[in-house]
Amino acid sequence: MASQIGFTEKFKRFDNFELHYSVVNTTFLSPFVAEKYGITRGERHAILNLSLRELSIKGSTSVGMELSGRTWDLIQAQDLQFSKIREEDAIYFLAEFKFINEEWRFFELEFSPEGLTQKYQFKFKHQLYIN
Repeated sequence: MASQIGFTEKFKRFDNFELHYSVVNTTFLSPFVAEKYGITRGERHAILNLSLRELSIKGSTSVGMELSGRTWDLIQAQDLQFSKIREEDAIYFLAEFKFINEEWRFFELEFSPEGLTQKYQFKFKHQLYIN
């Protein structure tokens, strides 16, 4: 999916896992991709895209995770509702939210790699613009 929508992906390392994350205005998605994944396109709509990779000597593998999170700005907060997407060997977790132009959105996530009880927490912020 990342190659289809053309954005820079970031990641954070947690032990032998990498949490890849990006925030994208949904107007960057083609109507076909948005419809395929049930995403609302609009200038004030964005998605948080997450994927978890397990690192080993042989390389990295996409893994599932238990996940919860929330986002907020200076006015309001909302819990994120994630959809799990599988594409061949990749697993993505997408959550939609609305935003105001030029606002900073704060994100707080808690996740546990599939099959493990270890929980990790991650916080970041991202500024969004209407395109």
